[in-house]
Amino acid sequence: MKEATTSKPIGTPFFYGWLIVAIAALGVFFSGPGQTYSVSVFIDYYIKDFEWSRSLVSGIYSSATLLAGLLLSVIGRMVDKHGQRKMAVLVGTMLAVACFWNSFIIGPIMMFIGFFLIRLFGQGSMTLVPNTLVPQWFIAKRGRALSFMAIGGFLSSAAFPPLNAWMITSFGWQTTWRIWGTILLIVFVPLAYFFVRNRPEDIGLLPDDASNPKKVKEEKEELQSIDEDVSWTLKEAMRTRAFWLILFCVSIPALVNTGLTFHLVSILGGNGLSTTTAATVLSIMAVVGFPVTMVSGFILERVKVHIVLAVSFLGQITFILMLNHVNTFILAVLFGIIWGMIGGIERITLNIIWPDYFGREHLGSIKGVAMTTMVIGSAFGPLPFGIAYDIFGGYTEILYLTLLFPILGIFAALFAPPPERNSQ
Repeated sequence: MKEATTSKPIGTPFFYGWLIVAIAALGVFFSGPGQTYSVSVFIDYYIKDFEWSRSLVSGIYSSATLLAGLLLSVIGRMVDKHGQRKMAVLVGTMLAVACFWNSFIIGPIMMFIGFFLIRLFGQGSMTLVPNTLVPQWFIAKRGRALSFMAIGGFLSSAAFPPLNAWMITSFGWQTTWRIWGTILLIVFVPLAYFFVRNRPEDIGLLPDDASNPKKVKEEKEELQSIDEDVSWTLKEAMRTRAFWLILFCVSIPALVNTGLTFHLVSILGGNGLSTTTAATVLSIMAVVGFPVTMVSGFILERVKVHIVLAVSFLGQITFILMLNHVNTFILAVLFGIIWGMIGGIERITLNIIWPDYFGREHLGSIKGVAMTTMVIGSAFGPLPFGIAYDIFGGYTEILYLTLLFPILGIFAALFAPPPERNSQ
């Protein structure tokens, strides 16, 4: 059962939920060891040191990601049963263990286990737990709270690739994995253990600081939205049309963005651009995506979330079409800006839609299914691009075929307004 406490770990001059947001952002940041933007830096060193083919390493990575995705629904149910605090400590510790494991790999089987562990506990669980924790603390201000939490993700995507490259060059890839494992154990795990609380009610508060008398007077409309927050069980949610349509929408950015990221160096290289340019594009994405996510969080407190989601798919169509024609540095920068803007909108929209539609009580189970779908999508993302390159010698055909997904996503989002109880 979830543990409950009756007092704050420390006194804060502000609503304790904002400290929760900061720790959640740190959790998203430390999902980095399991994210593609971080792991990709190690790939060429593995190929060189072990004399393995690129297809072998890519196949191991995709299959490990797929298996990890299939198990994320279990993690979601554990979050509902044991609470975010215990799961944050467990997941952070297991991700550290996974980092240490990856520092000792000597063969394909060990690599598969290593990739599986970092994808399950890094990419999957270290984003799942924060994304179920913050919505417990905010309802009226949920959009901006998730926007602030997303800072951790953008800092992670901007920091991990260059840090990994520097550490691998300076100390070797084995030591780099050990450094990340050690940092997780001495920074994130203690913070999660001592300061995370599952719900504001556990320490005598209400979401959005509604227990503050001044807030009660000043924010009546927000309090009304708190009273109306209705939670659905996973089974109830699965009986609605919106659940399945949004689940489909979740898989699209995972599939498209992972495929493009994994092959971006090759795609731009085919257009005559350098590896440095590809790295610049990824950095631009992070820099641009951060302020867009912040703004989107406030917008989503006022605009229907499924409408914003449909707009994001329209933007995805735009940058996919553009990629076929990116053959100069200026166009690459413009592509990175557009990709980053759409990524910023997608990040916050796909996080806020689940608690907004289905409430807080069973969010772990529901988000667990969503994360499973997302990780499976990311597992399949790189494969079609690689196959298409082998067949056609380029990426034009697969990029045009990929347009089908965001086109379908627009219709899925528009036909998925918030469910009502009588829609079951």
